[in-house]
This record gives sequence, structure tokens and C-alpha cells, in this order.
Amino acid sequence: MSVNKTAAGLTLAASLLIGVAAGAQEPGITDKAIKIGIFGPLSGPNMAYGFDVVNAAKMYYDKINKEGGIHGRKIEYVVEDDRCNANDLVAAVKKLVEQENVFMLNGGSCSAAVVAAKDYVVRNKVPYLMLNASGDGALFPPTDYIFGAYSISQYAVGGAMVEFAAKQFGAKNVAYINHDDAYGAWNLEGSKKDAEVNGVKLSVESINPGINDVTAPFLKVRAANPDAILLVTYARPAALLIKKAAEMGFNKPIILSVTGTASLNQLAENVGKDALKNFYTQEVMIDSPGGAKLKPIYDMYKAAYPDLAAKPDHPQTYMPYGIPPAMSLVKALQDAGPNPTREKVLAALKTQDFDSGVMAGRMQFGPEQRAANRSTIFIKYDGTTMAPLPGVFTSRWTYQAK
Repeated sequence: MSVNKTAAGLTLAASLLIGVAAGAQEPGITDKAIKIGIFGPLSGPNMAYGFDVVNAAKMYYDKINKEGGIHGRKIEYVVEDDRCNANDLVAAVKKLVEQENVFMLNGGSCSAAVVAAKDYVVRNKVPYLMLNASGDGALFPPTDYIFGAYSISQYAVGGAMVEFAAKQFGAKNVAYINHDDAYGAWNLEGSKKDAEVNGVKLSVESINPGINDVTAPFLKVRAANPDAILLVTYARPAALLIKKAAEMGFNKPIILSVTGTASLNQLAENVGKDALKNFYTQEVMIDSPGGAKLKPIYDMYKAAYPDLAAKPDHPQTYMPYGIPPAMSLVKALQDAGPNPTREKVLAALKTQDFDSGVMAGRMQFGPEQRAANRSTIFIKYDGTTMAPLPGVFTSRWTYQAK
């Protein structure tokens, strides 16, 4: 063998060793498994936002494993409870990354909590796909590592509601009640673009999420003589406002954001059916919860969790929301090929575009787009029956670098 051939052979061997070493450094990957970290609120007062969402993601990963996995590897998941709390969520993320050595993360059902993990995730360059949190503050400005809003972003929630009020009721004067925090600011910013396009005047009243007496803010918005009221709040203030509107004889449309209740049955019990005579609620799925178009998801749940499915109020309203982010993670791993690295998965995510068959809109990312879904439907609810209305309503808001 010549000297040149010997050198070339040594160079090739060294390259292979470097390649093996680089592969070995990729955390959470073995020949047989890909380890991911899942987290969400599994206990506490806000567990309805995530408990069954986590269950849905798990059952989808189990389905993929039964079908052979991803390029021959099974998905191995580790689950942590974040209790919808920023401190607990950050602790869960650190545990999954530093102790469990997961390859990537899939979790979070509460916006403020997931935003708290942004700096850690970016600093450690871990691919992170949210569950059903909107988490706008973690998605924008966009980073290379965080993807989400598979249900919808808060920017898109408000805009789609204005679009619905204008198109469905011809509303030109809309009362808009949101929260006086970052969450409320996000959805209001999204609403302004659609209000401008539709020629709608917004009469805005921002309230504290912990408010106990909504009389004063309701009287202010009623004084504006609105064509409709949009409630872009959490469940408790939403119920108080709907009840107050009924007490004061307000009979124009009331439109509730998707984040305004985890259970329509519970809402009806809290406010009374008479308060829901002209009531509409936003939904981000292709059908009402439990509707015919979502039957395969509910059948999958019954097969995976027969004991839970036998209990009242299970699956919970947000359960199907766990499917699209799990689909997105699986698709990114498949597209990354048989030798996945974090960088390959992140590159695949940035051009991802697919129909989940669960949500009203496609799951689409792009160079500046980290929020997958921007579309919603609306449902008329009278306290007993949910009747989805025709049409899909999409926010016009897009991220603009400042």
C-alpha cells in the first residue's frame, strides 16, 4: 500500500470515528429508542387544561410504536407534572434535559408557564414542541428551537373572533374584554389587524384575571352599545361576565374565546341556560368536542384508557389537542432520516406543513412562523346542544420583526 493510500485510509477511518463520536454525543438516541420528555399539568386546579392532552400525546406515540416506530426506533417517553406553574415547569424541563437526557421536549398547556422555560431551552439548544399552550411570548420573536401553538396562538385567537363577529353578525361596534397582562396584550394585538380590515371599532376593557366583581367593566362596555361582546378571558371571569350580562338583560351575541372554558357543561351549570340564549364559543378543532369528525380520536382514547373513558367528563374537552404536536414530533423525526440529530430535526420542523385532521387549520411553520395553527370554527351553544356553524375563520396577524 502506498503512503498516499495509507494516509487516505487513516483519514477515512478518523472521519468515521469522528462521525461515530458525534452520533454518540447526541443525547437520548440509541439504536432502539428515541427518548423524549413530556410535561403538562397533571394535578392542581388547572389540570383540566393538560391532563388528557398529555394522555392523547402518549397514546399517539404508543400507536407509532405499535406500527414499528420511527426508522426502526421506538419512542420512549418520560412524563413530568408541571402543575401549570412556571417554577414547576422549568424544574421539570431541567430534570428531563439534565437527568433524563431526553433528545427533545413535548409539553406545556399553560402560556405563562411555558414562556418561563424559553431562555433555558434556547441556551441548551433543545428542540421543544409545546402541547396546547399558546405561549406566544416563547414563539415570538422566533428562535431556532421552540415551536408551538398547535391549538392556536393568542394573536390568532383575538383576530379570528373579530373576523367571526364581523362576518356572522355584521358587527361594526364590538366590545372586547381581555386580561390586563401579556396574555391579554397578545390577543388584542392580533385583533386590531382584523378590526382594521373589517372596519370594526373595538371598545376594549381590560380586567384582572382574578377579578371578583365584574359589574363596573360590564357597565362600561354596555355603555358603548356594542353589536356583540367578545370575551377573551380565562374561565372564571368569563362565567362572571356571562352571568352579569344575563342579569342586566343584554341580549346581543356573546362570543367566548377557546380559552374561556374547559367544560361547556360546567359553564352552563355556573351561569344557567337562560344566560346562553345568544351565545357562541370559539373552537380550534374541525368539529365540536366529541363530534363525528373527531370520532377516530375518541375511539383511540377509549381503547387506550378504558378506565378513564368510563368516568364522567372524560375525555376532557382539550384531549384531542395533544394529537397534532405528537404528529409534528413524529413527522420531524421521520423527515430527519435514520440518523437523526437535533439540528436535523429542527431543520425539518422549520418547513413542516401538514393537515392533522384534528385542527381547523393546517400545521404550518416557516422562516418567521413558529405558531402552527391560526384558524378556528365557532359553535352555537344553548346550554345543551353544540351546533358548529359553517366556515373557518383565520387571523390576519403575522409576525413582523421590530
